[in-house]
Amino acid sequence: MPEILISSIEYSGYISIIKLIVFLALFFPLLPLLTWVFNDAEALEEKYTLWTGIILAAAAVGITIWLLVPIFIIGLLFYVIAVGVTSIAYIKNRNTKVLESDRVLTANHIKGLFLGSEAKKLSSDKGFVFITANKNEVPVPEPKTPDFYGYRTAHELFSNIIWRRATNILFAPTAQNYNVIYYIDGVGSKQPSIPREQMEYFIQFVKNLGDLDTNERRKPQKGIFKIREDKTDIEWEVITAGSTAGEQLQIRQRMQQNLIKLSNIGLTNDQIEKLMEFRNIKQGIFIISGPKKSGVTTTFYALLGNHDAFLNNINTLEIEPSAELPNITQEVFKLSDTGTTTYAKKLQAMIRMAPDIVGVAKCENSETAKLCCSAAKNKKLIYLTLEADSVLQTLGKWIKFVGDKNTAIEPLLGIANQRLVRKLCEECKQAYMPDKKLLKKFNIPAEKAKPFYRAGKVLYTKHGKAITCDSCQGTGYVGRIGAFEFIRMNNQLKETIKPLKSLPEIGRQFRHAKMLYLQEQTLRKIVAGKTSINEMVRLFSKQKKQNSLRK
Repeated sequence: MPEILISSIEYSGYISIIKLIVFLALFFPLLPLLTWVFNDAEALEEKYTLWTGIILAAAAVGITIWLLVPIFIIGLLFYVIAVGVTSIAYIKNRNTKVLESDRVLTANHIKGLFLGSEAKKLSSDKGFVFITANKNEVPVPEPKTPDFYGYRTAHELFSNIIWRRATNILFAPTAQNYNVIYYIDGVGSKQPSIPREQMEYFIQFVKNLGDLDTNERRKPQKGIFKIREDKTDIEWEVITAGSTAGEQLQIRQRMQQNLIKLSNIGLTNDQIEKLMEFRNIKQGIFIISGPKKSGVTTTFYALLGNHDAFLNNINTLEIEPSAELPNITQEVFKLSDTGTTTYAKKLQAMIRMAPDIVGVAKCENSETAKLCCSAAKNKKLIYLTLEADSVLQTLGKWIKFVGDKNTAIEPLLGIANQRLVRKLCEECKQAYMPDKKLLKKFNIPAEKAKPFYRAGKVLYTKHGKAITCDSCQGTGYVGRIGAFEFIRMNNQLKETIKPLKSLPEIGRQFRHAKMLYLQEQTLRKIVAGKTSINEMVRLFSKQKKQNSLRK
């Protein structure tokens, strides 16, 4: 009898060391699971007692079946299914109520488990630091707080923005998401949308960076902050405004002072040489023109920076300064000024302070233009900007503002009109021989033709995976340079054009003075391998479309 009992115990399916270990291995994880569900549901303001009770009840039923069913593996499956189904039901429910980055058992979450704690990872990234408008470095906030969610989203977004070389980013609200557009080298690129809840944390965070009112969601606001990456400071401007769909957000990279030089903006050697002469000139007017977003402000700043700010008293009047100019006094015409003064009156007050050189951004009315002519006669060197599509159109607009042709032409030192073209990536650009018809169109002798260049084509591995250029991230272009239509006025040319009655007649005289049109200047950059035919076509077809819309 004892032998039979021992035998039954030894060979029974319910009394086995291996099965006991399996049972305990699956039972004990139930305790931390219940603790996590209880704490997580409570934090999310869910019915934490209900969810904990459901999973506990399912586990109890599963264990009971497991112990009663004669076949061990079937009982185990009942337990696993009971606990697994209820746990997954809770996870699916809670994942719909949290940010995408906080969802569990997703591909990103599982990947993150192998990368370690997210907060520790962000804290260890010493080469990436947010700096507020008040010049304070921002530490990584406490995990699972609104500040942390905003910080994390900002870290992810700006890491990508900087790597992609985007300088202007638009966030436009929709019913469910925010649409995102990166402007890379002036060309828009649509990005994956971001959930509204995640964007709310991000907007709150960047508003704090820019020292803006986080409670104001309707009125326009503007602020500045910095990001320090690998010991290099990048300054950003954050702009918010209300809309019927929600709060809009725009982030723009501020102009880098070290790039605002005549030698860096795309001028030809001949053009630079003529502009360098202005260092020795004490009076006159030089006009920089172009359509919106054509780099006029950069050229404007480069011309002002061409003068020694220690030897000259330099003042500017601007509506929206794009950068801080060292040792130059920058006066800003604000929206609040419109009730008490005008742009021209503020300029007049500035001229009375006796500056040597005056910069006038956006000279767009008669009063300002006449004041500039008067100041130029009184030994002031004036640089001003106008919105126009060509040198000839600029001159016509200037004469119309001043009201008298002779008065308008007399103080002119010259006019520049410009566009921005994307520069081909030096790492992946490809050479090719242009078609003979194309050469003929551009009046280039076929026997003297040199290879043109175009953006590199996407290459693939033998497994079909795209190889992305590290320099341009697959766009084929890196940065932009200006193409300049330029005329330097001298006394002989002024006297020649004063009696002429039409702009086309003046244009012919400019051609006699060897002025090249914008297309010709752009073609020079194509021949030099700096840009492509496709970029030239994109630029000027866009301009034609804009001109047709204006008519």
